[in-house]
Amino acid sequence: MPEAARWESLRAAAKQPDIGKRIDDALSLIEAENPKLKGILDKRFARAQLPDGKLGELVDLVSTIGFGATAAEARDVLGQVYEYFLGMFASAEGKRGGQFYTPRSIVKTLVAVLAPHHGKVYDPCCGSGGMFVQSEEFIEAHGGKIGDVAIFGQEANPTTWRLAAMNLAIRGIDFNLGREPADTFTRDQFPDLRADFILANPPFNISDWWHASLTGDARWHYGDPPQGNANYAWLQHMLHHLKPGGRAGIVLANGSMSSARTTKARSAPRWSRPTWWK
Repeated sequence: MPEAARWESLRAAAKQPDIGKRIDDALSLIEAENPKLKGILDKRFARAQLPDGKLGELVDLVSTIGFGATAAEARDVLGQVYEYFLGMFASAEGKRGGQFYTPRSIVKTLVAVLAPHHGKVYDPCCGSGGMFVQSEEFIEAHGGKIGDVAIFGQEANPTTWRLAAMNLAIRGIDFNLGREPADTFTRDQFPDLRADFILANPPFNISDWWHASLTGDARWHYGDPPQGNANYAWLQHMLHHLKPGGRAGIVLANGSMSSARTTKARSAPRWSRPTWWK
């Protein structure tokens, strides 16, 4: 973290009229020193339409928050604040909020069932990265450490993709979210990935997902999914990326399996209700 980009430097300049530009410059310095964050941080504070002095007052207010005595404690506080605001934004967005935020209770259940202690963890529709955060917290709670799993995620929405990167970065979690935000079906960022664990909450019942280039795709081992509903495509995509012996926890709409009418009939996989299902 460059010295000029540290909070103390910004706090000392909070009353300066150019504090917005100073914050933008600090974010640019952070990106320069941390290549994975290049183009991720939102640098618009110099153009913020706020009354004079308000941004500086906000810097002073944030400076009163107790972040703990260690870097680990500070990451925990920042992470909790970040997740709180994600939850509030999701609530305000209503149904659309589910596109970038899965409630913590659901994520916690999936992670507890799969118990991802090591290996590669993949989420092909990672939203703001909550599945990854919970995986790392589970590992730490059971005697492991951050870095015991390798994080792979993909997200199509550019804003949500940046949210995920920031969510992981402020917690000190290494990650690979692909080269860019991209559609999972038409621009798979990890074609050769075979994951030990897959955790996902894909959007339900997408009707406009199909593209002609997907006909006969290698991922459709059990036949081309119906073009008017992506549920079965998500299932097959995840099966394709799951290594032999791997485990997946997926949230999907009721009837996802019964809607799996294919244009190339082959034997469909047999699915059994897991023992933990109630």
